Amino acid sequence: MAQQVEVGIIGGGLMGREVAAALARWPALQDHPVRPRLTAVCDTNPAALEWFDRIDTVRLKATDHRQLMEDDRIEVLYIAVPHHLHEELYLDAISAGKDFLGEKPFGIDLAAGERIVEALRRRPELFVRCSSEMPYFPGAQFAHDVIRSGAVGRIVEARSAFLHSSDLDVTKAINWKRQARFCGRLGVMGDLGMHVLHIPLRLGWHPVRVYAVLQDIVTERPGPSGELEPCDTIDNATLVCSVESDQGPFPLTVETKRIAPGETNTWVLRVVGMEGGVEFSTRNPKTVRRFTVREGRQMWEHLETGSQSVFPTVTGGIFEFGFSDAVLQMWAAFLGERAGDLGDRFGCVTPQETLAAHRLLDAALRSAESGRAEPVLQASG
Repeated sequence: MAQQVEVGIIGGGLMGREVAAALARWPALQDHPVRPRLTAVCDTNPAALEWFDRIDTVRLKATDHRQLMEDDRIEVLYIAVPHHLHEELYLDAISAGKDFLGEKPFGIDLAAGERIVEALRRRPELFVRCSSEMPYFPGAQFAHDVIRSGAVGRIVEARSAFLHSSDLDVTKAINWKRQARFCGRLGVMGDLGMHVLHIPLRLGWHPVRVYAVLQDIVTERPGPSGELEPCDTIDNATLVCSVESDQGPFPLTVETKRIAPGETNTWVLRVVGMEGGVEFSTRNPKTVRRFTVREGRQMWEHLETGSQSVFPTVTGGIFEFGFSDAVLQMWAAFLGERAGDLGDRFGCVTPQETLAAHRLLDAALRSAESGRAEPVLQASG
């Protein structure tokens, strides 16, 4: 019989609603050791809580997160709040002894990330991971497995990117993600960076140097009154990283962009080596491109991946996979690993990986200031 787990959500915005919908679709999983039930939701805005009236398992709606922290029946939290609140709420959850899945970047900056991870080091019994759903697309998983197998040979170059056009409209109203006091100096790198670093870090690619080009393209946006207000965050970031490997160094290009004309929500991973290559983009969610050399000819093959990801679902294999499916798979991986039943499946971002991402992004900020490639601080010990 599946283990029953009560889940609480802190932050009833877009991702809070996505997770609630994913948990409601849990029966779509063919076989899973855990059965979650969403029983509590918190948001400081009472109006945001009204949406959750449609979830009949919710027994508690609160505007103070401490009500969920103090509820002994709630075993797992999903914390989806602006970056400047990460440290306070994550530390509160750790102090309360709650397992949780937190949103990226796991602290507004490197110092906050270090304090969160240090608090977790003192509570080894807690199971905590960071949200990153895009790598759960079947094509992304296929690409990861090809790279991990060594089939591409010595890596020549790699690219990992997440491309939005969400800020192409200069009349779009300002919100917290466009103000450094709420989202941090990292800007778009904090918002999207973990998505593009999840697989590289899981493959053991820890850049030693980075050269960064950071762009604040739209410097003002309409505020609540309609008057223009400063928009002081990084819109686009392109990082050229140097990765050391047993077979020699290679460049890893990391791109996070809110202003990428022609894109909407496109996640890309491309790796080429001396013996092959692989590329996946969510622009074509059922297709993976694989590079081979046969009889002296270079070829890119197109492979169809279908709908199945880390945990099998009832969805027919011929159908397309989408963002909501990725959220479901991420939660299946999170709760599966928490239950000790992940096996060799692809797991969620660890706290240590969030810290590695922070170190890289902090070096990117230094690079943009100096105009030079900067070293990436490595973990001590």
